[in-house]
Amino acid sequence: MTATAPTLRKSIKNKAPGLRLEREQWDLGCGSVAGIDEVGRGAWAGPLTLAAVVVPREKRLYKVRDSKMLTEAEREVMHDRVIQWADHVSVAHASREECDQLGMSAAQKLAAQRVLAGLGVAVDHVLVDGNWDFVETVPTTKIVKGDAVSLSIAAASIVAKVTRDRMMRDWHEHYPAYSFAGNKGYPCPRHKAALAAYGPSAIHRRRWVFMDDLRWTGVPRIVDPDDDLAQLDLF
Repeated sequence: MTATAPTLRKSIKNKAPGLRLEREQWDLGCGSVAGIDEVGRGAWAGPLTLAAVVVPREKRLYKVRDSKMLTEAEREVMHDRVIQWADHVSVAHASREECDQLGMSAAQKLAAQRVLAGLGVAVDHVLVDGNWDFVETVPTTKIVKGDAVSLSIAAASIVAKVTRDRMMRDWHEHYPAYSFAGNKGYPCPRHKAALAAYGPSAIHRRRWVFMDDLRWTGVPRIVDPDDDLAQLDLF
C-alpha cells in the first residue's frame, strides 16, 4: 500500500514543477521523454547516483517537488509514490572506484548510459538538470534548475536522492565514525574530524583534494594531470 503524502508546507505549496518541457517534446513527436537528475557529485565518499523517470502523459502525481525542497521524511514517502506512478523508473551508479579512475565527468557519462539502459524503453528525448549534456547519445535539453520546473526531473531528483541516502545510511553501520547517516558522504565538521583521526574509509574517493591533508595515513591521493577536477578544491 502506498503511503499517504504529507501535507505540503506553505513555503513550497506553490512551487510545483510542471509538464511544459515534456509537452514540448511530445508535441514534436517524441514518444518517450525521460527526466534525469544526479546526486553525490560533490560528496567525498560513496557513489555518484543518477535516476531517470518517464512520467505518464495523462496521470498526474501531486506533491512532487525538487528533492532539495522536501524533508527526508517527505522524500521517503514521495519516492515510493513516484515508483508506483511513473511509466518507467531507473537508477544507476558510478562507484567510488569508477569516480576515482575515470574522473567525475566520465563517471557521470557512464552512469547516464547505465540509467537509460535500465529504463527498459527506447528514449526519444532527455531533460537534464543543469547546463551540461552528460548524456550525448540521446537528444537532450539542458535546464538550469530543471528540478524546480520539470516534473520528470523533479521526480528523478527524489528517486536519486532517496536511493543514495539509503545506501549511505547502510554504510554508516560499517563506518559509524564518519557520520554518513547524517552527512551522506558530504563534508561537514564531524566528517572532517573523522578523516583527520582515522584517514579515509574504503568508500572515500581518493581523487579529492582533502586527501592532501591525510598523507600520514600512507594512503596516496589519486591524481591525473589531465583531469581538471583533480586540481580543484571545490569545498
